Amino acid sequence: MVNNTATIALDAMGGDFGPEVVVPAALRALDLDPQLSVILVGNEDEIQSRLKSKNARPDPRIQVRHSTQVVDMDEPAANALRGKKDSSMRVAINLVKSGEAQACVSAGNTGALMATARFVLKTLAGIDRPAICKILPAVDGHTYALDLGANVDSSADHLFQFAVMGSVLASAIDSNPNPRVGLLNIGAEEIKGNEQVKEAAKVLSGSQLNYIGFVEGDGIFLGDADVVVCDGFVGNVMLKTAEGVAKMFSHFLKQAYTHNLYGRVAALISAPVLKMLKKRVDPREYNGASLLGLKGIVIKSHGGADEKAYAAAIHEAVLEAKMDVPRLISEQLGSLLLKEKTA
Repeated sequence: MVNNTATIALDAMGGDFGPEVVVPAALRALDLDPQLSVILVGNEDEIQSRLKSKNARPDPRIQVRHSTQVVDMDEPAANALRGKKDSSMRVAINLVKSGEAQACVSAGNTGALMATARFVLKTLAGIDRPAICKILPAVDGHTYALDLGANVDSSADHLFQFAVMGSVLASAIDSNPNPRVGLLNIGAEEIKGNEQVKEAAKVLSGSQLNYIGFVEGDGIFLGDADVVVCDGFVGNVMLKTAEGVAKMFSHFLKQAYTHNLYGRVAALISAPVLKMLKKRVDPREYNGASLLGLKGIVIKSHGGADEKAYAAAIHEAVLEAKMDVPRLISEQLGSLLLKEKTA
């Protein structure tokens, strides 16, 4: 069942820019979705000042919830968890726990966000560890990849759980009833990979998921699978490498177009194509990583996100809230385990 409305709690103080980005991003998201409501959590004076600077009129869809603390971007997760119970991050997650909000978005400290969300919301039955899942661009659309950093060492059972969660998310968001699931590996052959990946392949092969086998790193962006599963260490290295390659390509392209007069003329001629390319691979379009496996929806925005990127993270939260992704994960996992027992 799809919910038509959604209330999203926003950690207004998190990230590199805090209310400077979060408030206008919230206003942008509200303009695009008349069924959306937001709760801006943080220093009330700063939030109200930013709303005023944006000429925001009083709106019942905008609430402000005051908090007295902020989690620093480099703060240890344990310190944030124990010592900052009134942080904007913690209060925003508490709103999900209490049911006042259906999801939370934060651009704050990733470790603190994961630790706090797991402590407050707890994990779903059958899920040992939450995973970070993000949509990445592919030649024929996009690919869901997880885990991207929450778990640096994962067992075969954990990888199976990640596969279930990624499959459910892809199915819910893309209306794809049978998403293709692949395991990230150093080769497509069955003999390749470490023991945990080989064991996970056996578990997935015997499951009801649409498991297609091993996928190499380039397959993520070539669209070889709808969902690609890996442990957090490998996933985070892959993600940062891809981001670095994209930045390098952008730098080389700019360098080539500004090298001389011919390059500048070519840039003018190819401007429409470049604009289309930029939109297709713009990381702001894909901002917003899901912390899957929790009894609630938490979306991690990039810390340096601008207004457009943060609004994209809010949109991801809305989609997951309207589809009630945690419930779908719980139902799918329970169904798979039941089928395995009766098989």
